[in-house]
Amino acid sequence: MSQFQSQLQLVASIAEREMLRYTPAGIPIVSARLLHSSQQTEAGIERLVEFEIAALAAGEISGRFNRLELGSALCFTGFLARKSRNSKSLVFHIIDLALRLTIVAAHLIYTGATNGIR
Repeated sequence: MSQFQSQLQLVASIAEREMLRYTPAGIPIVSARLLHSSQQTEAGIERLVEFEIAALAAGEISGRFNRLELGSALCFTGFLARKSRNSKSLVFHIIDLALRLTIVAAHLIYTGATNGIR
């Protein structure tokens, strides 16, 4: 078991969102699909990267996430985990979100990066 903590930041828009529900333990949870599109440079060549990813927000963040409009573009912070114990599919677990312009502008100032993934 690794002792390193890994997080992913993703600029994406909310493509689909299910109704707020509760786990058997009473934790609020919202499942969704996020849509990402960006230009990336790989081996000196520009390429368009587009994908949709399953996501979920649990606990306090689920209420904030549930109030966002579909199509809203934000910077999501979270981690990837298997959908279930025996599944090979991954789900992006959202642990924080911020307005896209705020986070991306700050990221550009500090790192010079021009893409939506880091």
